[in-house]
Amino acid sequence: MKRMVRRYREKARRLMQWGKIVMPLSSMRFYPPQFILRDPVVEGIRTALKEGFEVAVIVFNMKDNKDLADLLGQFHFQPFMKRVKKYFRFVIETEMDKEDVITLHDFYGDGLTLSIRVDHERNSISEIDALMKKITHEVEQHLHIDYPSVSPSFETGFMFVERKHYSIREAVLKAQQQAMAMAEKRVDSEFNEMLYTMSRIVTEKDIKLLAQPIIDVATNEVRAWEMLSRGPAGTVLENPLPLFSVARQTGLLYDLEMIVLEKTLKQIKSLEFKQDIFINFTPLTLGNMKFIRDVKKLMEKYKNISPKQITFEITERDSIEGMKDFIYNIKVLRLMGFRLAVDDTGAGYASLNTISEIMPDIIKIDRSVIQNIDKNSVKESMLRGLLLVAREAGSLVVAEGIESQEEASVLTRNKVDLAQGYFYARPAALVKSLAT
Repeated sequence: MKRMVRRYREKARRLMQWGKIVMPLSSMRFYPPQFILRDPVVEGIRTALKEGFEVAVIVFNMKDNKDLADLLGQFHFQPFMKRVKKYFRFVIETEMDKEDVITLHDFYGDGLTLSIRVDHERNSISEIDALMKKITHEVEQHLHIDYPSVSPSFETGFMFVERKHYSIREAVLKAQQQAMAMAEKRVDSEFNEMLYTMSRIVTEKDIKLLAQPIIDVATNEVRAWEMLSRGPAGTVLENPLPLFSVARQTGLLYDLEMIVLEKTLKQIKSLEFKQDIFINFTPLTLGNMKFIRDVKKLMEKYKNISPKQITFEITERDSIEGMKDFIYNIKVLRLMGFRLAVDDTGAGYASLNTISEIMPDIIKIDRSVIQNIDKNSVKESMLRGLLLVAREAGSLVVAEGIESQEEASVLTRNKVDLAQGYFYARPAALVKSLAT
């Protein structure tokens, strides 16, 4: 009888395994089994890339894994690891939109690996950074309640999957290895390679600048240009998301953003460019104690350029709380004649809080508010509310991400000042003919 029961259970297990082969990917997001005939991780990532998303591979690696195993003993360590997996799933399902989760799995051998889709127009590097911290903090809190005698903590790192790699599977494995290296900061592994690559980019100033026009909604004339960065052509760092994420994780973000400023000033001088220019900066760079000194040096070098021509656009969604030099630097920039813009307004509380802190000259409304605004009356009401905030702050308004005539018409009837997006023009290199 026992033998029959074992046979039945084994048959049922095999049927479940084979059944999963034909299951939709959405039902295998969390801890999918390894298949010989099917790889749900690769399938999910391939689908996301085809749909135009970037894919970030995030690793959560538990520190002192062996010490914890010795402390808990074999009998208690296995249940502990099951609890770890359970809490990671619970927190991720709580904190993230399910459509953005591709897979969470544990079969690469080192910790847990979370693959997520990233909209490069909507998401930012600081959001991924904040998401990793939020997930690990919540998991650690849950585990501390269940196991008060131990204090598990997790290292995190992330990397983007290279689109141009000939094999998705190999690109995913490479991204996972690099993410693990970022988490562990191993000097003898891929982290050292990425640090070397970023150092070379910074040393050689190997970035390309593109510009996208900012349009006067009332007249359809070009009022300004936003400068956008690209890394070395043909590499995974050509895309700005991987470029700035690696710079951030390797401690070279400040150097990279200052190179963007220097190359922008050089282009303005060589082209004798007279229109206004927007340049993106993270709060981390704007709050750096060296920032004002370095800006003054560059403006002295390019003394024929007026600070009034330059708008520092505060991008990303890092909190400015605790950055003691940030507000001071902002005040000095204003005294020097520079203008300030706040990006991503409407995407969350942080940007509205930043507006109240610095009272910017320009407020840029996030594309999440603008997308399909012609079909959504609630979004148009949000736009009107943000316009009221801008008027109260004495700020001009730029609507980002305009992709259709219908969206543009909503801006016109609401008397939005400025707009940018693919509907007007895609980013391109600045040339002499644009200077006038």
